Amino acid sequence: MYPSMLKGPGDLFADFSRLQERLDELLGDIREPSSIRAVARQGAFPVLKVGSGQEATEIYAFAPGLDPSAIDVSVEKGLLTISGNRTTGAEDGKESREGKDEIAYARERFTGPFRRVVSLPEDADTTKVEASYRNGVLKLVVPRLEAARPRQIAVNR
Repeated sequence: MYPSMLKGPGDLFADFSRLQERLDELLGDIREPSSIRAVARQGAFPVLKVGSGQEATEIYAFAPGLDPSAIDVSVEKGLLTISGNRTTGAEDGKESREGKDEIAYARERFTGPFRRVVSLPEDADTTKVEASYRNGVLKLVVPRLEAARPRQIAVNR
């Protein structure tokens, strides 16, 4: 197509492009998630990595600075929920360091209640979920049902 045919009065396509960029700035990037189990929301805490193999589905939640006893993990109707409350360890923005009260003027870490929900595959065995927390990473392993796992079948002669 000729460039002159794509341009109209006021360059309509450029106007729409600028409008889209402005909306992304104001509302955040709301494009489609990369998979059906992904969340498109920016700034979601904790950040998740979900992978599925032949034996199990593994979920990694990157949540540094949490007390493992403050993390709640539950499974209901094929949905795995990770929730809790992330605190700063200080009240009213004052932190105590070596006996001195300090005021935080900027804080870049997320604080407050959080909740993430992951849809599990239909063949997940939710009775055998394993959870561990180490170095700020919560690892959840959800094995597949034994009947759904691949198995080798012998061929008779």
